Amino acid sequence: MNSNYDEKNSKSIERYAQRLIGKSFQYILDLDNSLQNEEIHEPSLKSYLLIEEEERKHYKGKLGQLIEEKYFHYHCNSDSDADFKEAGVELKVTPYKINKNGKQVAKERVSLTMINYMDYMDNMDVVEESFFDSHLWKKCGLILFVWYQYNGKDASPFNQSIDYVQLFTPEGEDLKIIIHDYEIIVGKIKAGKAHELSEADTMYLGAAPKASNVNQTQPQPNSKIPARLRAFTYKNSYMTYLLNNYFIPRKKEYEKILTEETNTSFEEFVVSKINAYRGWSVSDLAKKFGVNLKSKDAQSNIAFRILGIKSNKAEEFIKAGIVVKTIRIQHKGSIKENMSFPAFKFKELVKETWEDSTFGNYLRETKFLFVVFKFDENNELHLQGCQFWNIPYKDLENDVRRVWEKTRNIIDKGMSFEIKNGKYTNNLPKGSENWICHVRPHGQDSTDTYELPDGRMYPKQCFWLGRDYIYSQLDDSLK
Repeated sequence: MNSNYDEKNSKSIERYAQRLIGKSFQYILDLDNSLQNEEIHEPSLKSYLLIEEEERKHYKGKLGQLIEEKYFHYHCNSDSDADFKEAGVELKVTPYKINKNGKQVAKERVSLTMINYMDYMDNMDVVEESFFDSHLWKKCGLILFVWYQYNGKDASPFNQSIDYVQLFTPEGEDLKIIIHDYEIIVGKIKAGKAHELSEADTMYLGAAPKASNVNQTQPQPNSKIPARLRAFTYKNSYMTYLLNNYFIPRKKEYEKILTEETNTSFEEFVVSKINAYRGWSVSDLAKKFGVNLKSKDAQSNIAFRILGIKSNKAEEFIKAGIVVKTIRIQHKGSIKENMSFPAFKFKELVKETWEDSTFGNYLRETKFLFVVFKFDENNELHLQGCQFWNIPYKDLENDVRRVWEKTRNIIDKGMSFEIKNGKYTNNLPKGSENWICHVRPHGQDSTDTYELPDGRMYPKQCFWLGRDYIYSQLDDSLK
């Protein structure tokens, strides 16, 4: 029995942890300056305390261990049980940061537990019951979150402040969605497709790569293809939502799509709501839902209004990082526009690897809701319906990867370009080279530029997905 808290009582553990609010990690170190403290079991932590301040900032993942060993005085281990076994409480120490808009956001996803693919060899008939018996539920059923403010990669970690401490259990609709996410991940593993897992497959619970080395793999059931090491995680978007709406109570900024009990999945519910208006003209939909057709986002506004969302800030979409994209099909069956993504900075792109690339990760982690409209013979636009979509693994890791790597190499070696009659031409990958992905300008005009690695300025560029490719990805019923 620890004299500071009751190891069998989750609320006692929480109250003791909340004494850290407003304190820095240096405070925890100063609780006992003796480096011979017998409570510190891990040699790696002893080394952490002894190294020079300048080097400490390069040690990641040790701050949670510091709290475990120096504050709670329990032996850090890698057991499958929760950290506080008798209380069923798992401890997660996680950073948040302040973005450019002044908003507090989770710095990273939260890893819950490693996935052992071979655990899913046997049939799993009742997923929900299996979920509550799972190793994952032991790790995420009751979590004590300790949030600290990340001060940047060059700052000392010991000066970072612990700001929010609270127990968390997923409940209600969140839990239902997490169970469904678990079902999707396990279903893919059991189908022999663990090597194709993507965080964009699911909403709140992800299956994220755990090892930085893509060659670190493990066997999977029903396939001879080894799969990359992965862990169950709470996605970054979900953690950001929890931070701003659970750990920091405030006026609700978002509207819920699900306001009633449903026996279907969230995705099925959304599709059924929007598809109920299939065939309606955009002008009739605008009248019914009070949407200004002259607004830039008129068609996406219509989709949100159908879902009962007036602000375009749907709670479930924010939590899951779902992006709504409207697609317009020509009368004869083609898409006029390619699909653009945020402009990339040349000097940052060349420092990335594919596995850690901004664009690659965006596609790996993002689920899209395609809302599809089609012109009739009188050039009037009608709603065709919608579908959820994320890029297939093979397309991402083959065609998109090749385009990204070629782009990076061209920029790194010195991009060649010419200006004729005020128009720029360059040697970046064109749509004629790859029907899935290419690079095109994405700035306001030719004066909207970023700096190249060699110091020259060039109009902003971004990656695009080709219109014919997007058309091929649509369900036949939407075409």
